[in-house]
Amino acid sequence: MQKNISLATIDIYVIGIYILVLLLIGFISSKKRKGSEDLFLSSRNLTWPKIGLSLFSTNVSPMMMIGFAGLAYSQGMVGANFEWLAWLFLMLLAMVFLPHYQKNKISTMPGFLDLRFGKRAHTFLSYYLLLSTAFLWLGCALYAGGLIISQAIGIPLYISVIGIAIIAVSYTAIGGLAAVVRTDMFQSSLIIAGSIILTILAFSKIGSIDNLIHGVPEDFWHLFKPATDPDYSWNSILLGYLTAAIFFFCIDQTIVQKVLAAKNIEQGQKGAFFTSSLKLMMPVIFIFPGIMAAVLYPGLKNTDEVYLKIVTGVLPAGLIGLMVAVMLAALINTIAAGLNSFSTILTLDVYSKIKPGLSDPQLMRAGQFVIVVIAIVAIGIAILLSFAGRNLFEIGQGILQFFAPPLSAVFLVGVLWKRATPKAAEITLLGGAVLCFLVGIAYYTNIPNEGFWPDFLILSFYLFVVLLIVMIISSLLTNKVPEKELYSIMESYRMMGYKSGKMIWLLWGGLAIIMDGLYIIFN
Repeated sequence: MQKNISLATIDIYVIGIYILVLLLIGFISSKKRKGSEDLFLSSRNLTWPKIGLSLFSTNVSPMMMIGFAGLAYSQGMVGANFEWLAWLFLMLLAMVFLPHYQKNKISTMPGFLDLRFGKRAHTFLSYYLLLSTAFLWLGCALYAGGLIISQAIGIPLYISVIGIAIIAVSYTAIGGLAAVVRTDMFQSSLIIAGSIILTILAFSKIGSIDNLIHGVPEDFWHLFKPATDPDYSWNSILLGYLTAAIFFFCIDQTIVQKVLAAKNIEQGQKGAFFTSSLKLMMPVIFIFPGIMAAVLYPGLKNTDEVYLKIVTGVLPAGLIGLMVAVMLAALINTIAAGLNSFSTILTLDVYSKIKPGLSDPQLMRAGQFVIVVIAIVAIGIAILLSFAGRNLFEIGQGILQFFAPPLSAVFLVGVLWKRATPKAAEITLLGGAVLCFLVGIAYYTNIPNEGFWPDFLILSFYLFVVLLIVMIISSLLTNKVPEKELYSIMESYRMMGYKSGKMIWLLWGGLAIIMDGLYIIFN
């Protein structure tokens, strides 16, 4: 582990001011909360700028900041695919999934499966999403943040993890989603500004574009690597990302909850587009610093140390404190969003079913209690992950890739094909979860032997294809149950009276042209 950095007095003041401002915003938001609808979905009153910035901030986790820098340090631009391909799936969320969700006033993803496939599918997904949120959004993020703070300040990992959890819980439990979204907007601005400053100063230290381009191997500037690449081949990136991204952007409660809280479908779609536009800059401010670190500090053995190395190497006193605050911003926001989505699912999809007829104040108190309890559980998960022996990017992506296939298959078929049946969904969800768990365990423990399995990205895609086939065949072999107000995409648009759809499609088309240009440049 890297030696502790020396924080100047001004750095400490900057970090302290950030924490105070963050808590102030969160607590002010709490005064406007009126009931459980505010706690879970901010009264379904969010506009597109709030949705866009909140989605962006939620997506920028410390694991991304550390993981992308480390990946760029060793592999180059290939990590940019995980951001520049995201627009396709945010478009899928906005233009295909959201009309179904909004039309039926869905509050949670299990609620959608209840409507589409019945209570068994609803119950399974409730617990499945709780598990994925606990590990992916809370445990992994807390571990990444705790690693940053322990490296930066020189305190034990468990102390930094506990401190971060307390800050996130303090305003999330009181202010709910409204507090999370308002702090997201503040933190998005801080993350973007701080990351741009870091990129500019790192580039100035390198001296010129020529030094940057030729300071690393030529293939560092290629988005796609050959099919023979053992880790990030072009086919692994495209196929593996497909599987994970459907789950992450279109199904995962922590992400989708922001568009569910939109004032209407138009605001939700524009918010998703705004996030996609912001992702244009993501590789510049998160991938480039890792490549620049490869030029400035070659030979680092632990890629998880790359981000902090470049922060301390190029920034002066005061700005180091700002970047530590930026990392805290990304961390606390991710934790807060995860806490809120976990509380929403457990309270609305589990507890309210066990104890029906709860009053609004009772639901709100239950949600607050859940936030505190899961924060304690997440602390334990974070400490356990510190013994995993893998870098942060592999931990986060590995968990995501093996969680995603069953849900991606069931939701995609369920939304696009009316013939899909409840029994098929149950078989695919339960059987797929067991299959993915067993394959994941075998993959990470090298059973039957090392080199037997393909890389985790392509393996995830293979699992997805198998489960798609299972879902389709099972639907054809089982009886279709009458639907409960599940309309086609066009019916949903028509019934909601949304008439400005042409403009949003034109915006997506423009973004597609820009993305095509970037892929031509970097290949």
